[in-house]
Parts: sequence; C-alpha cells; structure tokens
Amino acid sequence: MLIKRLLYTCVLLCLVQVGMAQRPAQDTGKQEGKILDIIWADRLNMLTVDSLHKYFSLAGKAHVRQEKTDFFADSIVLNEIDNSLEAFGNIHINDADSVHTYSQYLKYLGKEKKAFLNKKVRLTDGKGQLTTEALEYDVTVKIGTYLNGGKVVNKKTTLTSKEGYYYGDTKDVIFKKNVLLIDPEYKVVTDTLQYNTGTEIATFTSPTNIYSDSGRRVIKTRQGFFDMKNKRGILNKRSVIEDSTYTFTADDMAVDDSTKLGEFRGNAVYRGKDTAQGFDMIANNIKTDRKKDILLATEKPILLIKQGRDSIYVSADTLYTARLSDLLKTRKVPLIRDTSGMKTITDSSKNASDSTDKYFEAYFNVKIFSDSLQAVGDSLFYSLQDSVFRLFRNPVIWAKDNQITGDTIYLYVKNKKPERMYVFENAMAISKVDSTQFFNQLKSTTINALFEDGRIYFMRAKGNAENVYYGQDEQNRFIGVSKSSSDVIDMLFDDSKPKRVSFIRGFDGTSYPMRQANHDELKIRGFQWLDKIRPKTKFDILAN
Repeated sequence: MLIKRLLYTCVLLCLVQVGMAQRPAQDTGKQEGKILDIIWADRLNMLTVDSLHKYFSLAGKAHVRQEKTDFFADSIVLNEIDNSLEAFGNIHINDADSVHTYSQYLKYLGKEKKAFLNKKVRLTDGKGQLTTEALEYDVTVKIGTYLNGGKVVNKKTTLTSKEGYYYGDTKDVIFKKNVLLIDPEYKVVTDTLQYNTGTEIATFTSPTNIYSDSGRRVIKTRQGFFDMKNKRGILNKRSVIEDSTYTFTADDMAVDDSTKLGEFRGNAVYRGKDTAQGFDMIANNIKTDRKKDILLATEKPILLIKQGRDSIYVSADTLYTARLSDLLKTRKVPLIRDTSGMKTITDSSKNASDSTDKYFEAYFNVKIFSDSLQAVGDSLFYSLQDSVFRLFRNPVIWAKDNQITGDTIYLYVKNKKPERMYVFENAMAISKVDSTQFFNQLKSTTINALFEDGRIYFMRAKGNAENVYYGQDEQNRFIGVSKSSSDVIDMLFDDSKPKRVSFIRGFDGTSYPMRQANHDELKIRGFQWLDKIRPKTKFDILAN
C-alpha cells in the first residue's frame, strides 16, 4: 500500500511539472512572480479545451501560490492561460502572513490580483475580524470591499454597516451606510465611519451620535475622532453633548471619559436644564471636570444665573463653578442669610445632587446686569444655595437711579430682583435728582438697604454717617439743600427716590437755599458718579 502511495505521488509531481513545462509561448512574456503555481493536491486532472482554456483541476488539500499569497481549498480549478482560478469549500487565503481570508467560494484573477469571495466570508488581520457574505479583495493593495452588509469584531467592539472598505496595510476599515458601533461603554450611530483595528480609533466624517452612560449621555458631532480604547476624543464642527442635566455646544471639543476631563473651544455654550435654579455659561474656552462638577471659563466668559424665567448676566476675565458641598469640606463659607424655613447652606454637603449645590467665583473686571440691578467689581462669590452676591474690592452697584459703593458688598437676590444689600466699610450711596446735576448722598461705615419689587424702599447708614439731601415740594421744585451728620441715618424711598430722612443720635447739620449753596463743596469726600462704567444693557457686559 505504501509503495502504491509513493508511486501516486511521483506521478502527480511529474504531471504538474509536465503541465508547467507545456505553458504556451504567449505566456512567457508574463512576470513570473504573478504566475499561479500549484503547490499540492491529493488529486489533479488536466483539461485542454482550446488555446484559450487550459485547466488544472485540484482536489483534496489543494494549495496554490502566487508570490507571497497562498490559496488553500477543498478543490481548485486553475486556468493556466488567463492565470485565474476558482476555489470551492473551506477556502483560506494567506496573504504574506498578515491578512487571512476564509470563505466557501472564491474567484481569483491572477493578473489583476483580485479575489471575489462568497458565502461565510471572514477576513482577519490578527486584530479584528470582518465577516460578510460577499467580499472583493485586492491582494496588491490589500483592500477588501463588501457592498451588501458586513460586520467587524475587534476585541469587545462590534461594527456593522451596509458597505465597508478594509485596508490591510493600515488596518483601517471605512464603514458606510447604516453604520453601528457597539462596545461595552459606547454605541455609535452614523453614516460614515473609519475605524482602525490596531489603535481602536474611530474617525467620523458625517453626522454621528455617540451614546454612553446607558444612553443617558449623547454626543452629536459631524467630524472628529474617538479613541475607544483610551476613552477620549477630539470633536469638531460645532458638536453637542447632551445629558439629563445640561447641554454643551462648542466649535471644538476634547473629551476624556477615563479622567472625566474636557475642554471646549470656540463659542462654547453650557446650558443647564434646570430652569428654576440652573445656570448657563458662554465662553471661548471652557474646561470641565465631570467628577467634581467643575467648570472653568476664560476668553470672554458670561454666566447666566436663572431666576425664574429671567437671568442675571455676569461677565469677568475668569469664571469658575463647582459643588458647594465640596468647597465646604476645605473652606468655611459664612452663613449670611436667615435660613429659617429653608435648607441651610451646610445642608448641601448632605445632598450633592441638589440643584442648589453650586457656587460661582468670578475674577477681575466683574460685570453684572439684570433689569433691576447692575454692578461692577474686582471679584465675586455667589452661591445658588443662598442667592447672595459677595462683591469684593471697590464694587459698585446700581439700582434704578441709585449708585452704591464700598469696600465689600453683599447683594441678596430673590427671583432675579434685589432683596437686600449690605455694604462694608467706606459705604456710600448716591442718587441723581431727576435730570439735574444735583445728587443726594449718604456716606457711613456700613449701609443696609432693603428692596421691594426690585426697588429700594429703606436704607440705614451706620457709623459716622453723612448726608446731603435736596428737598423738593410736591411739584418737584427744589426747596433747599442740607448737609448733615449723625451716628445713624435712616432714609425712606418712594419709587427708588429719597423722600424722608431720619437722624438717630449725634445730629449735626446745616440747610442752605439753593441759590446760596456751593453744590460742589457740598459733595461728600470720596464722591464719584460712575455712570460711565455702568452696564446699561446685557450687551455692555461684553465690553472691555
């Protein structure tokens, strides 16, 4: 039996050699490297039909080679004249040990080095695996193409599409039409996507939705890339991030889901979804830390603090916001509002998910605008928990026709409108009398003011208080002007205008007829009318 098998093998090898030696003369001009060479078969038959059709039929462990590409199949029919083959059953193409392709049917054109595979097609580069029912593979450039649906599996990532183009040299796959990427943390839906099986980077060139956090967070982009392995990406062309609490939009984004850090550039807009106690932020650069719920805005930032249906606009060189509960762990924040009947400021540490668990800091060139009040200052602290603006270093506040200055000012806000104001050290209040050049003035160590419906109705000056007051009759004609001092001065207002002044302890004062008074000399030391720097509209807070 062994002797018969050896004889069969020798005969088979002789037939192959004879067949190769009898190639037609017209084929000698071919590049020998492109010739399909028979390496092995358990059974071999030759059939010459005419000068254009000369076949070798290989069966049982059939093996054909072209340069560095090997073809294996249950059976192969090789046309020696046009240098092509057809293969059937358990086909395996080994392309230089870099790309392996499997199918049940193969048509291969040796001159063009193009393979057409059908039925249970599978292509792998050692990193990812592509499966489809029909694939065209170009051996020369190592490009595979499917047009009727395919799937790529790379570790825990699965991608499907109607069309796909695989590039063996770079290990890139371009997916087109009904593209879906799914991995343990992300779901990507798009029309065109490029994915590298080596780096696991997905590149987007068409409208794309990236879902994460079990679908609670979605990124909408038209251009960019995302590193699925390292969970970070760069997104361009006005991308949008949406989750249950906010929407983020920017020309360019850099996001890192492993560290929860992000950077947003170019008309970046953060919009909170809590319309009652939320806030919006606009800037040309916003950096975020989602772990700590931090936003740091620079390059012309604007903060919109929502109060009911309206907003208070704040601008500064730098705006910063984070959780108040985290701040209280490292720094004491004085309780400055009567919190009876409401949660105290320290309660936020127990309820970090509370929408009021947020504070804001603004540094340098601070400006504030609302319909009821406007302000400027060097720096600011504000908490959603107590709704109190703390303004530091030479702040100025305007409420209707009244200007208030001091070293530090606490401005209490309720429903967007001022509720109360406390001025520390060098406190001074000035109000212009109608359209004249006369000013009512009040100066002291501290000033307390109360508001009703956004208008001042009471003011108390305490500590070395000084007052200049222009009296008017019922027709608003001037009666005279008085300059007085006292330990405490109370002033009542009507429609934001001083109407009655009361002096408590240590009164001293002089009254003058209007024509006999030197109005410039009556001005209290430190008098400055700062209307030129007042933000009169919400657009003025953008001015340098």
